[in-house]
Amino acid sequence: MHDVVIAGAGPAGLFLANELALSGCSVLVLERDQDPNPALKALPLGLRGLNAGSAETFYRRGLLETMVKASGVTPDKVGADPDAVEAPAPRELSHFAGMTLDVADIDTAALPFRLPSPAMEGFMTSMEAVVAVLGEQACARGVEIVRGVPVTAVSQDDEGILATAGGQQHRARWLVGCDGGRSAVRELADFSFLGTEPLFTGYVAQVTFADPEQLPLGFNLTPNGMYLRTPLEGYLGMMDFDGGTFDRSRPLTRDHLQTVLRRICGTDVTLDEVHLASSFTDRAMQATTYRKGRVLLAGDAAHIHSPLGGQGLNLGIGDAMNLGWKLAATVHGQAPTGLLDSYTSERHPIGAAVLDWSRAQVATMKPGPNAPALRQLIHDVMSTPDGTTQVYRRTSGLFNHYDLGNEHPLVGRSAPDFRFDDGTRLGDLLHKGQGVALDFTTDRALQGVAQVWESRIQYAAGPVRNSLGLAALLVRPDGVVAWASGTPDHDAFDHAATQWFTTLDN
Repeated sequence: MHDVVIAGAGPAGLFLANELALSGCSVLVLERDQDPNPALKALPLGLRGLNAGSAETFYRRGLLETMVKASGVTPDKVGADPDAVEAPAPRELSHFAGMTLDVADIDTAALPFRLPSPAMEGFMTSMEAVVAVLGEQACARGVEIVRGVPVTAVSQDDEGILATAGGQQHRARWLVGCDGGRSAVRELADFSFLGTEPLFTGYVAQVTFADPEQLPLGFNLTPNGMYLRTPLEGYLGMMDFDGGTFDRSRPLTRDHLQTVLRRICGTDVTLDEVHLASSFTDRAMQATTYRKGRVLLAGDAAHIHSPLGGQGLNLGIGDAMNLGWKLAATVHGQAPTGLLDSYTSERHPIGAAVLDWSRAQVATMKPGPNAPALRQLIHDVMSTPDGTTQVYRRTSGLFNHYDLGNEHPLVGRSAPDFRFDDGTRLGDLLHKGQGVALDFTTDRALQGVAQVWESRIQYAAGPVRNSLGLAALLVRPDGVVAWASGTPDHDAFDHAATQWFTTLDN
């Protein structure tokens, strides 16, 4: 009997498997596809973006360097000057509804509590690279991965769950569905999945153009939809506002793709060959809760939306990072009351916000007689410092906030990467997947109270290069600040530790 069975060996499932194994849980991953690297995961169609928040997450688990290398990115494109004391201005910025904005318009004064870090920027990668890195790490940690076995039945009782896959039954204490937008676990466990129906059918394809000069690079909004060409050879993306009727309804032939492309772009561009193609929609749906008894959902199994802005991969990684340590603590009998339920209460609003961000972009791009005026108005607003800064805050992944019942502006947010004078960074301390007590006082004022928690929380003390005016912090295993203060308040620290790590009696 395993501690946890995970359905789905995509990024969310494999990241979660790593988190659980890091905490000493036994994990079985069941994946319906036999091939771990289908062509759709490789470049060019597997192109994805890891935002700065996801880069930070990989960094906090010691995987950033490996992920950067697997993605073919140079480290200087991701991190800050290692000798810097102040955080640099952002260098990268996502688009909004295909509108490119100037990163120089970001108001850095509106981005408080930032410190230089090896992970300051997002970067482009592929699904193939993400799955390969996470899969290799999971296997090294003892995770068992079985492929070609779709989950076909799920039941649960007070002691655990029973999942049937590939004709075999697997008993575990917990089951997590990370099996994508058409999740079998979500359906079998009877989760409610609500939202909005699609406005378009989207296409991504690897093609050979007879006359590529007819199609400019970048996002191209037209009276009939949108098409996208990137520097990746043969990459084509399209949005056809047909109400999503074509998606998965008929074969993606060369003639069909050429007809759609010509209608959208308004030219007689010719496709000589279609090597690979896939379709999708902007259907935006979300599970009303991410937990039903001993069954939980993460990633696309919990929420689906259009890929505009590249938030889906990052949202799933964030789910896994939030859930992993909480589920591990529950497995080990160390979780305070309500800890596992905080997964839904913290991540559901983040998912809902991403769905709305996606819907707003689709509404802005939808063709119609009033569309040009609406796009121009939104572009003008977005191009202001406030608008551009808001786009960065919403898409970088660094500024998500969980309501933890504390008014300090840093509590509930991602912790800055404090650097001690000996060179140790907070990110280094988080590699173990444990909470961290940071004490910047000269007399190590929190050392005594922190020692009570030493089996659960690391204690790190000493002067740092930039304390941001803080004296002490408690950081959860997922890098979120649970408590922060300008003075070392023992009682407040102990209360926060009890809230998130419970007592040590059990």
